[in-house]
Amino acid sequence: MSEGRGDPMFFILSKTAALLLVPTNFLVAFGMLGLVLMVTRFARAGRRLLIASFVLLAIGGLSPAGRYLLHALESRFPPWDASRGAPDGIVVLGGSISKGISLDYGESSVGGEAGRLIALAKLARAYPDARIVFSGGDPSLSGAPHPDTEFLGPLLDTFGIPRTRVALEERSRNTAENAIFSKELVQPKPGERWLLVTSAAHMPRAVGCFRQVGFAVEAYPTDWHTRRRIRFALSDRVSNGLAVFDAAVHEWTGLVSYRLTGRTDALLPGPSGGH
Repeated sequence: MSEGRGDPMFFILSKTAALLLVPTNFLVAFGMLGLVLMVTRFARAGRRLLIASFVLLAIGGLSPAGRYLLHALESRFPPWDASRGAPDGIVVLGGSISKGISLDYGESSVGGEAGRLIALAKLARAYPDARIVFSGGDPSLSGAPHPDTEFLGPLLDTFGIPRTRVALEERSRNTAENAIFSKELVQPKPGERWLLVTSAAHMPRAVGCFRQVGFAVEAYPTDWHTRRRIRFALSDRVSNGLAVFDAAVHEWTGLVSYRLTGRTDALLPGPSGGH
């Protein structure tokens, strides 16, 4: 898998499954099916489906289940310890740029994972001798030729970082390909220390993919969405609770599928490399 792109079938199936298995999509679809059945001879089953979908949506949106699932991922790797000294290189994963909005308005726009780019700017200034790689192609099924790297340049200008300072890896479409193509680009040498910058919830899967291809990295998590210590409490907004629940299930589903297909070195990679 070191040449060209990764497995196209896995890419298509993973993106399709990620869309279909979003809890809110799944439950709303069940509720709509229930509505349809209510005007048929299966009205009783339709009512049950509709009620069940409503109750499960309420549980997902109000309960702390999503926060606990997300916290288990976000707390897996601690914040990076700068006392270990300067790294030799830094790999920053894409996914933080809102490409559609950037195209519409002609200005690079960032989304909810902006912490990755903030970390890039911070680390670039702190470690002027470190090599930096930004890894992010186009993850969409449409294959539109607009990788994340296309919009990075103006942001680097804003940060005061020379564009030549950051090497661009723009072929990857998912986390497994981030690892494959980043390693191929930088050719890390034995003994070198490389940081991996991505969102805290995404870090276990990302580290697992990099380890699986033999690229040793140190985790530099960003974009936490849960407190260091969480408590049992109902969500203040159903929409917020559902968004967290969707994000958590998406990442846990990714961990399971990546492990089953041999793309990570463990089901839940941790700092020591094991379970």
